[in-house]
Amino acid sequence: MFDVDGIYNSQNQRIWVASRDEANEKGGIKMKQKFPKKVMVRLAVCSKGVTPLAIFDQGTVDHKVYIQNVLPVALEFGSKIFGEHWIFQQDGAKPHVHHLTQKLCQDKFPSFIGKDHWSPNSPDLNLFDYSIWDEFARAINWKTVISKTTLIKELKRAVKEIRQDVILQSCSYWTIRLQRVFKNDECYLNK
Repeated sequence: MFDVDGIYNSQNQRIWVASRDEANEKGGIKMKQKFPKKVMVRLAVCSKGVTPLAIFDQGTVDHKVYIQNVLPVALEFGSKIFGEHWIFQQDGAKPHVHHLTQKLCQDKFPSFIGKDHWSPNSPDLNLFDYSIWDEFARAINWKTVISKTTLIKELKRAVKEIRQDVILQSCSYWTIRLQRVFKNDECYLNK
């Protein structure tokens, strides 16, 4: 989710200070609208680049919207880039693990890692969680975002600014992380 107030995750971004004034000096106080205008973004990456950006400005995405609007784009992109030799991986979002989504992926994609064979809630194995979202957010000029319309316009511009070297480095780290998970009896990574 992206909203017009910028990216700020109160669960992950915290500043420890003695006073509210000191927090404000260090940029720790973030002003947020009560109900900011927001959009949901769908993006995928592989060593060859990023998929076309999908923007959903009408709220969350259920399995029907995901199957109709997202999976065809992923299938077309993967097939165009890799032919018949590639693997499709998703995270554990509800639309991804829905039985109809799983069936379609199993039937249509050349190879697919189903929900029962992938670590649930594993930020260790999600390039977006440890790299790509930060790169994408860095490319956004938040000073130009004042409405949902300008947010969408800026997202479309910024996705083109995701650096290929960051994508390649993320994919390389992903492979290393995957190998470490297998060595760790398919559990989370050890520090």
